[in-house]
Amino acid sequence: MLAAQFMALLDVFIVNVAAPTIGSDLHASGADLQLVIAGYAITYSVLLITGARLGDRLGHGRVHLAGLALFTAASLACGLAQGATELIAFRLVQGAGSAVMIPQVLSLIQRSFTGEARMRALGVYAAVIAVGAAAGQVIGGVLVSADLFGTGWRPVFLVNVPVGAVLLAVGRNALPRGGAADRTRAFDLTGLVLLGGAVSLLTVPLVLGQEEGWPLWSWLSLAAAAGLFVLFCRFEARLARRGGAPLIAPRVLRHPGMSLAVFRIAAVMAVNGGFLFALTLHVQGGLGYSALHAGLTFAPTAVVFGLVGLTWRSWPASWQRILTPVGFALTAVSVVAVGLVLRGGGEGGAWLYVAYAGTGTGVALGFSPTLTRALATVRPEDAADASGLLATVTQLGQLIGVAVFGTLFLDRLESLGVPGAYTSAEALVACMFALAAVAATGAVSGLVLRRR
Repeated sequence: MLAAQFMALLDVFIVNVAAPTIGSDLHASGADLQLVIAGYAITYSVLLITGARLGDRLGHGRVHLAGLALFTAASLACGLAQGATELIAFRLVQGAGSAVMIPQVLSLIQRSFTGEARMRALGVYAAVIAVGAAAGQVIGGVLVSADLFGTGWRPVFLVNVPVGAVLLAVGRNALPRGGAADRTRAFDLTGLVLLGGAVSLLTVPLVLGQEEGWPLWSWLSLAAAAGLFVLFCRFEARLARRGGAPLIAPRVLRHPGMSLAVFRIAAVMAVNGGFLFALTLHVQGGLGYSALHAGLTFAPTAVVFGLVGLTWRSWPASWQRILTPVGFALTAVSVVAVGLVLRGGGEGGAWLYVAYAGTGTGVALGFSPTLTRALATVRPEDAADASGLLATVTQLGQLIGVAVFGTLFLDRLESLGVPGAYTSAEALVACMFALAAVAATGAVSGLVLRRR
């Protein structure tokens, strides 16, 4: 399950470094490339809650395998696409496959493990989620630069096919295909439509607005998303009062520490997404790195993130309560250090890797303990609700980070005049200070939200 999770998360970012090669090979416009990159994230974000509910009704193992099959087939189609329009369409289908597959992972962990075993499984799950973002760019750079058999960008999609086939074969024997938690629970179609519409109206301008110059439609879409979210919350509250079955059980939202976890996960994923995106823009646009060099830039962050995510639970007990706020504080210091070390247009030297390691450590401590502790005591019957909620928050946090901090970087770069290594570095510094401010907010958030 976690191998499938990792593969799906890679595809959120793996295309970033392949975009220039795709554009030249398929004669794709800037708008086409934007949709190739963003199409996956759009359907993935919109359908996550739906995927979680399908698993609850039809069986998490069965739905996971169905999503994996759809994702694998769409990956093959993407790798064989002969035009930009085909590739965009198949990327949308690929994102839908991920949305069906991913929520079942957390639900199956919740239902299959208890106590200390569940804590261990959740710790690995959290590490896999966030490492996938950085690793996607590393692996994408390696595959594009390798140009296997002259196939250029296509291996970034085709690599999923053999992996997916193996996982399907293993999963048919290893995963429970029945065991739906509550087949009698009504399917909240109205709630799904309201939430799906709200997430769509939020996601589309986030992923396309910057490229289009934030036109009027993007702001109207964001305002409409806010309105639909309010309608969704009111409808769900009324449905619960009438004794119905809302899309997300109110007791999940009232679970001790859940509101704090939602805020912190959104904040740390926004920082993670914004940091990776802004740094990609700088090293490829400002410093002129190749796809391989740009991808390998993120290796230290990914490796340290994975190590910390897998080992934090074995650290001294006296440290456990302060790991998350310390992680946010370390993230704030480290991203500023990255900006200052790269200031002036240089490559940073050894101190840059220290700052990368600090960022990986900080983001891991901000994310992994938060997610693990929020879910460790959720009741098994609420696993689908909690998994859909936190998976959606994780994805939306990254999208918001890319949109907000990507826009900040590009606007600052444009205001500085002639593009180059120096001006790109100055734009990066401004972006890193803004990221540090968000991380600092995460560090103190427990003082405000801990009781909720």
